[in-house]
Amino acid sequence: MKVKICGIKTAEAALHAAAAGADALGFVFAPSKRQITPGEAKAIIQELPEAVWKVGVFVNEPPEKVASIAELAGLTHIQLHGEESPGDYMKIGRPLIKAYSIRDKEDITIIDYETSDYVLLDSPPATYKGGNGMSFDWNVASGAKRGRNVILAGGLDPDNVQTAIDKVRPFMVDVSSGVETEGKKDLRKIGRFIEIAKAGEDEGI
Repeated sequence: MKVKICGIKTAEAALHAAAAGADALGFVFAPSKRQITPGEAKAIIQELPEAVWKVGVFVNEPPEKVASIAELAGLTHIQLHGEESPGDYMKIGRPLIKAYSIRDKEDITIIDYETSDYVLLDSPPATYKGGNGMSFDWNVASGAKRGRNVILAGGLDPDNVQTAIDKVRPFMVDVSSGVETEGKKDLRKIGRFIEIAKAGEDEGI
């Protein structure tokens, strides 16, 4: 099971997550309490292992601006969390992750698995497009096309991630608020989340 820790704002959290086995780290450039500047992200990314995905999270930004930030910060992947058309961003030349808000079974049926490299299943937006700490009905998500490109997000934490994995069987799980304490990344929770999410690997999950 692959793991993405999103909403990274400090080198300490990034390096701890990478050392604990995180496969991807997310940097939020959209309005959010976890928003980071391209320069701040670059300083952190320069310290990270090459194999770790450096994912930039954007909401309805024009492709030209996304491309500029990706180049400056050193992003390896682009996550589109708004109403974007992935095809408009393909020229950036980095793998695309397109987020979809899941409310019911109908939302699963309209997912376009072909126009982006990965699809991210998230809970409906609240104050912000993502990172609100709310989960959705994973039984609904179990109807998603299983394969190597489904990422599960939305309200995950160390206590429920294994249940979520068992129901949805995604390629990757994505967590932000679920590994925080009082709004800041909690190193202990990050380590525990990664350990639990990956524990099923030896059992063939």
